[in-house]
Amino acid sequence: MSRSGADDVAERGERGERAAPPALLGLDLRAIRRSFASAAAVAAAISPGCTCGAPAPPPPGQDAASAVTLSVFARGLDAPVALTFAPGDARERLFVVEKPGRIRILVDGRAQGAPFLDVSALVSTGEEQGLLGLAFHPRYAENGRFFVNYTDRRGDTRVVEYRAAQGDPDRADPATARELLHIEQPYSNHNGGHLAFGPDGRLYVGTGDGGKRDDPHGHGQNRRSLLGKMLALDLSGAGQERPAPEIVQIGLRNPWRYSFDRKTGDLYVADVGQDRYEEVHVVPVDRLAGHNFGWNVVEGDGHCLRGLSCSREGLTPPVMEYPHNDGCSITGGFVYRGAELPELDGLYFYADYCTALLRSFRWKDGRATEPTDWKPILDPENALSRVTSFGEDARGELYVLSQDGEIYRFARRR
Repeated sequence: MSRSGADDVAERGERGERAAPPALLGLDLRAIRRSFASAAAVAAAISPGCTCGAPAPPPPGQDAASAVTLSVFARGLDAPVALTFAPGDARERLFVVEKPGRIRILVDGRAQGAPFLDVSALVSTGEEQGLLGLAFHPRYAENGRFFVNYTDRRGDTRVVEYRAAQGDPDRADPATARELLHIEQPYSNHNGGHLAFGPDGRLYVGTGDGGKRDDPHGHGQNRRSLLGKMLALDLSGAGQERPAPEIVQIGLRNPWRYSFDRKTGDLYVADVGQDRYEEVHVVPVDRLAGHNFGWNVVEGDGHCLRGLSCSREGLTPPVMEYPHNDGCSITGGFVYRGAELPELDGLYFYADYCTALLRSFRWKDGRATEPTDWKPILDPENALSRVTSFGEDARGELYVLSQDGEIYRFARRR
């Protein structure tokens, strides 16, 4: 697992608090999910923009309820944690990141031969460590540049640029490695690890607070630290110097998957909580910078850490939260913008690693609206487990990844 509400597991066990999330112990996640089911709605939102109640399933008459299904797209992968495409790729290949350190090419759901890139000798392999992120340059078809985010053998974060091999588009050239960012990690958890290009052409790097409970070093609110932040790297220069990371947003605990809506450019950030709440922030494209998401002052929508009093002045609250009755480690997804399922257009999907809940909402007029529970429709048999990530292909179709090795695709029911 490369994530995080599980980060506090050992510490809570030592202190007699909540038991370790069973996903880390290899127990029956389906049984655990049943124990989370039917949670009562939480208290009303503190801020008017927050969707904090239990979502409802799609109404019986809604077209999507009978039209959409999850179909198995690929099996047999080794802990997949990210899925993406290369812009401008005529073959529309899919690239899947395997946590132990490999990037595989998928064609029609089948892994093709040798890995596109294998950095397994460079990465650490703890529960929340490994090869965690991949992003292709917007002009990849022209320049062959792509970027990875991994924790090295010492556990530190490395963001490294590579290029595709000349004459062989199915292979990367390891000799082209160029390090762009190195961040020392004080602990093994809360590494963030995702990468995504924004509408401004910069590479966005979400970092966790460095680990342990309560952010003991105060990285989240420390504007001089690169931990607990959303960073942006300007890669427009042609030189070999490292780009200086710009701190765009602060107050993150462990952003586990964020994405830009390919239609509007708005940024959706799912941030893993500690003891009580998981949350999603939506940042409008015209106000991407300057937000403080609150960690380690608050958790979720203004809930002061550990129940203590605190000031919420200057904080940007989440637009959605859910309590740990429902799950314990959020997995952020994408706004659906594909053509196959127009019923889903504009819905942002997210899940939970521990319980495999599958939900959506629509960002409209500055609010999260239409909170919807898709679990009864798309996964009535509880087949989905340990959701590590979502993926998007060149056409905007949506995928769900399981650490167990499966990838599912949102598809039209036949």
